[in-house]
Formats: sequence, C-alpha cells, structure tokens
Amino acid sequence: MKTLFTLLTVVFLMSCASQKNFPETVETIKTIPEMINTRLELDLTIGKFHNHPSFAIWVEDLDGNYVETLYVTQYFAKGVFGHGEAEKGKWKNEPGEVRRPAALPYWSHKRNIKAKDDLFAPAPETAVPDALTGATPKGNFILATGSKMEVNKKFKVLFEVNQAWDSNDYWSNSKFPDDLDYKTSLQPALVYETTIEPESMKTEFNFIAVGHSEPSGKTGDLFTDLTSITTAKEIFSKILVRIK
Repeated sequence: MKTLFTLLTVVFLMSCASQKNFPETVETIKTIPEMINTRLELDLTIGKFHNHPSFAIWVEDLDGNYVETLYVTQYFAKGVFGHGEAEKGKWKNEPGEVRRPAALPYWSHKRNIKAKDDLFAPAPETAVPDALTGATPKGNFILATGSKMEVNKKFKVLFEVNQAWDSNDYWSNSKFPDDLDYKTSLQPALVYETTIEPESMKTEFNFIAVGHSEPSGKTGDLFTDLTSITTAKEIFSKILVRIK
C-alpha cells in the first residue's frame, strides 16, 4: 500500500511539473552596423505558422529613403542556401547558389544593389556583410543592433518576412502557373514598419503590417491590400523595437 501511495505521489508531481508554463529560451543575436548613434533592441515573438522564414530589418528616413540594413537571414543574405538549385525549379541535396527574387523584394530593391544577373536579391558577389547576417532563429529572439540615425531624430525601422511555399486559397500554384519565382514563395513577403519618435518619451515601439511585396519580386512595389494574406500574418505574433 505504501509503495502504491509513493508511486501515485510521484505521478502526481510529474503531472504538475509538466503543466507548468516554463519560459521559452529567447535567443539573442547581435549585429554591428558601420556606425551606431542610436542603440536598438528588436524583440520578436514567433507565431503559430512560423517555419524557418527569411527576413530583413532595415532603417529608412521619414520620406522612405533607404538608410541602412540592420539584419538579414544568412541564406538569403549570401544567395547560398542549404539546398542549391540544379536548374530553375529543381533542387539538389547540397548547399549552393539559389536565386529567390520573390523572397524579400521590397528590401532588395530598397538596398538597390544589382547582381550580375540583374536581380536585386543578394548573390555571392553582392552578399550582405557578415556583420549584418545570421542564421534564421528557430524561436523567439532579440536582435541587439543600432543605427547611424541620431537618437533625437525621427526615423523608420522596417521588417520584411517571407516563408517559402506558403500557400493559401488565393495564393496557390495555379495563380501564376508559369512563374517559377512566384511559386517559391506563394503568399508574398509581408512588410511591417514602425516610426521611432524620440520626442514622445516612449522607449518601445510596435510594428504594424503596412503591405505585401510584389509576388514574384520583379519590382520593389508595396501593395497595401492585405485581405488575401492569411497564415503569413502569423509567422510572427509580436514585433517591437526599443531604444536602449
């Protein structure tokens, strides 16, 4: 009887322990831009449809002029992915160069650096510097970085995110059946932004979705109608930036 009581006690305690909400590990990533006048910390919480997305974070002035890149996920930043492209639309089981203009076209066109194939998506010869890249975080993370923008001036921070082969009823393989660049993305990249306003006395600013990119990456246009976007809105559930 005593043995049975002891066993039930152990089971009960294990059950209680399993029901506790232990905090998730939050990864911290650091990038080092050329000049830092304002230190920034971005705090990103993944959503239920997060699955190894590509994304870029950058700064613009209030007129929408590109200022600098703060972070780009490594595969896209270098133009070399874990599975290279044997030929257009066909993959090989080893790392190699891949051209994915539909992944992050809004940032790519803002950066305005063409590769030898006339695409704005980074290639090995136009890769983003190592100091501004890192592996795609697997969960929630904090980006410790900074901007050349002065701390007493308003400026924008933008975030573009794309998940490969992320379809829904509207953005399906049949929408543009002959466009292989579109088919690597399906739901187009989603763009978020926030404005740093030092005079507001706030130190924390939330991002909002402002549009989606051109579906195949042919242009740097931004489309503000998001009614067709579904799961892509839940790749991240929270994005905010703090002045440090």
